[in-house]
Amino acid sequence: MNVEPYIEEVLERLWTLREQGITAPPDLDGFEFDIGAVLAEAGRRKWVAIYPERVELTPTGDTRAAGVIRRHRLAERLLFDVIHVDSASMEAGACELEHSHILSEEATDRVCAFLGHPPTCPHDRPIPRGRCCEKLTDAVRALVTPLSAGSIGTNYRIVFIASRSHRRLDRLCTLGVVPGAALRLHQTLPAFIVQVGGTDIALEPEIAADIFVVPR
Repeated sequence: MNVEPYIEEVLERLWTLREQGITAPPDLDGFEFDIGAVLAEAGRRKWVAIYPERVELTPTGDTRAAGVIRRHRLAERLLFDVIHVDSASMEAGACELEHSHILSEEATDRVCAFLGHPPTCPHDRPIPRGRCCEKLTDAVRALVTPLSAGSIGTNYRIVFIASRSHRRLDRLCTLGVVPGAALRLHQTLPAFIVQVGGTDIALEPEIAADIFVVPR
């Protein structure tokens, strides 16, 4: 039996429980496989530390889990923001991409760069940073960029909005500034002026920095 996908599921669960501030018990439930055997194998590889009352990621396991989480959440971004699948299809597709290893580390970095190094997934959970996020090179160039880096007179399509402020997102939504919308950048100083649906809209620089676009 290939236990690799099962171990990755466990590492992913431990990571997300830790994000939520929850201590993972040694008898993790909700899996369709022998969790005891999978945890034992993960422990043998020194990816988890198993205690009587809890299970924790080791430093090497943390690195491994970060890669799993990164692949999954970038796949969600790609499927939801670019391919426009529904939420259920997004989750199923992301799981398949994550565990099939179609996304190698290099491919994952290229997807990240294409998306403009998004900080969060569609569920607003943080995406672990990769090497491409720390040092951009000509070989891995962002195709999706913040509107704040846009060129005057260029037409763009909004891919995603990274703001964590629900009030700001609601305001942008009422103005038609939503993922998928087309806009034209008219001005960058002192404020960003964009045309959306025939209407000119003024945006503060910090808001423009949260709007990620692709030329169209």
